[in-house]
Amino acid sequence: MAAPAGIAAPVYSPGSLVAARGREWVVLPESTDGFIVARPLNGDREFTTGLFTDEVEPASFPRPSADPGEVGDSVAAGLLRTAMRIGFTSAAGPFRSLAAIAVEPRQYQLLPLLLALRMDTVRLLIADDVGIGKTIEAALIAKELIEQGEADRLTVLCSPALAEQWQAELRDKFAIDAVLVLPSTVTRLQRDLRSDESLFERHPYTVVSTDFIKGDQRRAQFLRACPDLVIVDEAHTCVPAGGAATTLRQRRYDLLKEIAEDADRHLILVTATPHSGKEEAFRDLIGLLDPALATVDLETEKGRDRLARHYVQRRRRDIRRYLDEETRFPKDRMLLPVPYEQSEGQSELMHKVLSYARETVRDPVTREVRRQVRWWSVLALLRSVASSPRAAAATLTARSAADAAETVPEADELGARGVLDMIEDEALEGVDVAPGADHEELSARARARMRAMAAEARALEGAEHDAKLRKLIDEVKALLIEGYDPIVFCKYIPTAEYVAEHLGKALGRKAGVEAVTGTLPPAERIDRIEELTRRSKRRVLVATDCLSEGVNLQEHFNAVVHYDLAWNPTRHEQREGRVDRFGQRSTKVRAITLFGTDNGIDGVVLHVLLLKHATIAKQTGVAVPVPERSETVVKALVEGLLLHSKDPDQLALDFEDDPATKKLHRSWESAAARESKVLTKYAHSGVKELDEVRREAAEARTAVGRHTDVARFVRESLSAMGGAVQVGEQGFSVQTQGLPIGVRHALGLIGAAEDESKPPLLEFLNDVPAPTGKHALVRTDPSVVALARHVVDAALDPELPDRERPARSCGAIRTTAVTSRTTMLLVRYRFHLTLPRPPRPDDPRPDPRTLVAEDAQILAYRSVRPPTGDTPVPGDTGGREWLTDDEVTALLGAGPDANVLPELVQRAVKTSIDELGDPPAPGEPAPPGSVQAELDARAAGLADRLEAAHRRVRSSVGAIKRGLDVRPHDHADVLGVYVYLPAGGAR
Repeated sequence: MAAPAGIAAPVYSPGSLVAARGREWVVLPESTDGFIVARPLNGDREFTTGLFTDEVEPASFPRPSADPGEVGDSVAAGLLRTAMRIGFTSAAGPFRSLAAIAVEPRQYQLLPLLLALRMDTVRLLIADDVGIGKTIEAALIAKELIEQGEADRLTVLCSPALAEQWQAELRDKFAIDAVLVLPSTVTRLQRDLRSDESLFERHPYTVVSTDFIKGDQRRAQFLRACPDLVIVDEAHTCVPAGGAATTLRQRRYDLLKEIAEDADRHLILVTATPHSGKEEAFRDLIGLLDPALATVDLETEKGRDRLARHYVQRRRRDIRRYLDEETRFPKDRMLLPVPYEQSEGQSELMHKVLSYARETVRDPVTREVRRQVRWWSVLALLRSVASSPRAAAATLTARSAADAAETVPEADELGARGVLDMIEDEALEGVDVAPGADHEELSARARARMRAMAAEARALEGAEHDAKLRKLIDEVKALLIEGYDPIVFCKYIPTAEYVAEHLGKALGRKAGVEAVTGTLPPAERIDRIEELTRRSKRRVLVATDCLSEGVNLQEHFNAVVHYDLAWNPTRHEQREGRVDRFGQRSTKVRAITLFGTDNGIDGVVLHVLLLKHATIAKQTGVAVPVPERSETVVKALVEGLLLHSKDPDQLALDFEDDPATKKLHRSWESAAARESKVLTKYAHSGVKELDEVRREAAEARTAVGRHTDVARFVRESLSAMGGAVQVGEQGFSVQTQGLPIGVRHALGLIGAAEDESKPPLLEFLNDVPAPTGKHALVRTDPSVVALARHVVDAALDPELPDRERPARSCGAIRTTAVTSRTTMLLVRYRFHLTLPRPPRPDDPRPDPRTLVAEDAQILAYRSVRPPTGDTPVPGDTGGREWLTDDEVTALLGAGPDANVLPELVQRAVKTSIDELGDPPAPGEPAPPGSVQAELDARAAGLADRLEAAHRRVRSSVGAIKRGLDVRPHDHADVLGVYVYLPAGGAR
């Protein structure tokens, strides 16, 4: 409605209700005199829009109606209460994000959020142990920044293998609907863009392949429209540390440096291995958060204090019991080395390969680069023969990648990818391809010799000839008998396919077997795992290291078998971390390591690295990476095996007494001792008043409803509107053909519902996340959100048919829970929330942020004497006595104990509505003595409690509090009026 000529358009303060475009809106602080920024009433912030002042008019929230058709029963009244709680997304408490997520964070997972709250620009490295929940912690910070208006756009940089998992976590648990930016999706995403528009401007939330976006042209496009919040997963893979893959990682690092150069951009780095043993790489990593950290002395208390502002690192021992809350991890990881001896045929082949390798590396060459190519070819051959006959045959007949190198660093970079287990490398894409051993200097005789050895390897396939495979089959059968579902990790694709093939034959119908390797795109890997878990109650997954990082497998597997030893203990930790993590239902997990006692290679890896790693972890309580590149150590020891062993039949080396081994172990032990002493600094065990934080978090979660509330609401709402509900063990399903068309439209079923021959079936499950095509019983599931909005909107729209309105804004019951008429009110308060900002070098006194927040309250009062008449007299409180919080909670559980006549219901509801008084105009006081006046008066007390909660949380992390303010906006909105009458009659 336009303002009359000559009269200035009204100025609407933040928090005001206005009407425009056929709906009501809440005015936000970003508004100006001539332009209003508003969020829909009962809508999410994603629907925020701009309105010109001449198209809006003031609006007020209407009183519930006591008309006969508007009064519902106790179930109808309860549905509206629950729908309001589910749809509530703008909480006024200190944790605004908790009102809009589907998970209940563990108390220890709130700590990174607390550290973020005291930063004006969040720069944080989350380096918690594998399986603790770093994704939840990072996403929780992102959600909080978005809800507070501190961030508008988000990008997650990760490997392609983890992109879909990140997308699902953000969508299913945090209601952040991100699009994937991958080589397979970018063409489609760019198709609808304007010529001057970036896809990062069109799509506010994205999950991006780091390697896809790091190229010069794409990097420039990304940086021009880079979001104000960036999360980097597996951040350790994005810092240069010399050696193999330097060029690849240098490009990633260059990208992150340019992202970090914007001092106003929030940056969250996530990794379980922040320190891979290279001090220079660790300094590069923390320098992204604050350039000064690259050179600060971390041996001093002052230096560690500075890093602690940006760094959180907890091991399981730190959080297994945290703030009196137990976190369920498997109580025990049973580690079992399982030896095997080669069969006669395998021993003969290994003898021939080792002799060939010794001749090759001892043969002098004129160019150093060719010598390096030979070394990598030999190492590839030895690893493949130790892996499996099929991998050995593949390597013996394939060209070495290093053969294309023109310099020694190039040869090292190309050769290392197929042979070594480099934790610093990203993505693990392509590292499971069997390496080659052929190279250009080989003579025809040498190639013929290799072809003959390949034929021998192929003849050794199968449990009859392969002792390692035979041992695996025995171990897997034993695990299945004991109730375990194992993952078998292999180094190379040919080995994984070979193992899966023969395991499948050996197990028959006892268990399903599938192989997942780098031959599959990331999305298909997850699909294959889900298919295996759907069709088989007992299952065995055979995988390469393409699944050793980031992928959550604890729901369906509880044991790991290392078929091939990794040349890095951290890789073993990562493999076992796929199942030994938070959410694992089994109290014990098994980790079995197969090793050959007589092949030379396994003994070096097992004793020099893996067993020493386990010993140090047990003694110090921390798992510390090898101080040097572990794969380089093994490479050196294997070279010693080849060059210095005089007996050609000797396949072992006295590595325990080797000077290099002793030096390595001493350095490793010293590093572990230092790490165990300073770890508590980065665990932040000294953060104050965490019990206050726990209380505020629990209150926030209670205020917005629990899982049981959501399940009951969905089931009762759909049933009341004509859906046929069938309850099962894991949840329930709903046949939706009987639902009104408006409801089907809200649920996104309108197209499918028109096909009556195949009525759509909605399936709601208790577990998060729900499989594709099903829905989780959580408040952020799109179907649950849509249903809650429909129920609220329909309850307030008397024009809709009754069958579309399962909820009502008023009702009455008779119950033994009360002895006098008791009125319960569903009330919404709006607040101006002012949050201070810490000073910055370029702005010592920054302006605070002002937000419009909401809080829903359920209040109740009892009538201790009859009112003075049919209509309350101004100033007369009518003998009202307000119930305590505990009394309100008890009353919510009361049910009807006697029938009540319709005319009595209507009269009782009308009396309570009349006691509210007429809706006051904006800025005008409520009638004295009215319930509305008392509700408005309570707003100040609620604002004080909310402000105190903010102050307690900020005090716990030392965040600035000066300027913090919470003030109520105008009048409380009464959304529902519910009357409880004594079972013997009303007074």
